[in-house]
Amino acid sequence: MDTRYRRPRELGAYSVSSNLIGGGGADAQRDESTGEVTEGSNIDIFSLKVGDCMPASDTSGEITDADVVPCSEPHTDEVFFDFELAEGDLPSDEEIQAEVEAQCVPAFTEFVGVDYYDSTLDFWWLTPTEATWTQADDRLVQCVIYEPDPADPSASLDVTGSLAGAAR
Repeated sequence: MDTRYRRPRELGAYSVSSNLIGGGGADAQRDESTGEVTEGSNIDIFSLKVGDCMPASDTSGEITDADVVPCSEPHTDEVFFDFELAEGDLPSDEEIQAEVEAQCVPAFTEFVGVDYYDSTLDFWWLTPTEATWTQADDRLVQCVIYEPDPADPSASLDVTGSLAGAAR
């Protein structure tokens, strides 16, 4: 998947790369009833789910795997929403950005409890690459919330617990 950051209020994303098509490890250990991560681990990027929390990472560009931790542990990022792009050709970056604005911004507002444009929180997203689009039928875009560091907007603050209902 490809990644793009919004800093400040500029859309950005990362691409998911498959290493044809199954880079990285298996899925995380999860609670059977809630699906929540119960133990920190490195997972295949295609195993990342809404509700997963990730510690700080210096990964950028195309990624094949992700570290996940229980949201009760310090982390910088949380997957809060996902959606599928329409079938057909891989959309351009501009088309994906427009779809992210249409889908993730309202989901952000609902998730946080404050309008996105009034929030101190921000988000970035994961998108398919050309390879995952054509070879893995990957259409998934995942929206990932974080808390920017006011002293350094290019950095994220650690949070403990979900940002759901944070109202800030």
